[in-house]
Amino acid sequence: SMTLKAKLTEDMKAAMKAKDSATLSTIRLVNAAIKQFEVDERTEADDAKVQAIIGKMIKQRKDSAKIYADAGRADLADKENAEIAVLQGYLPEMLSVEAIAAEVAKAVAETGASGMADMGKVMGLLKTRLAGKADMGEVNKALKAELS
Repeated sequence: SMTLKAKLTEDMKAAMKAKDSATLSTIRLVNAAIKQFEVDERTEADDAKVQAIIGKMIKQRKDSAKIYADAGRADLADKENAEIAVLQGYLPEMLSVEAIAAEVAKAVAETGASGMADMGKVMGLLKTRLAGKADMGEVNKALKAELS
């Protein structure tokens, strides 16, 4: 299957044809961030790295959107949210709160964790298992609830 970088290139061409300027400008920002990483690190960005870059871009935009919304600038918040929608399309489907709770319960059972002292051990397992599939803040919250 296509790498994420190849998919971004394909989608950029399609956005140009469709004159979809919002998608086009967002993909260009992603490509610029990938190039920057590759120049800085002198290495090719694989899918995992591209997803990490996109994840960071989503977080920045969520923060900005909140600041704009709080300041009553819905127009600017909408622009950030539109970019988030495009970016999200390149990340794997995120797990629901219910799915996170189920994964947490499974990991607790597997590790035999019985209290807060085991938090680090279980979190380590969950980080590898759910990387890129769940918000680690949510995972942490669910684990605390499960262990307390």
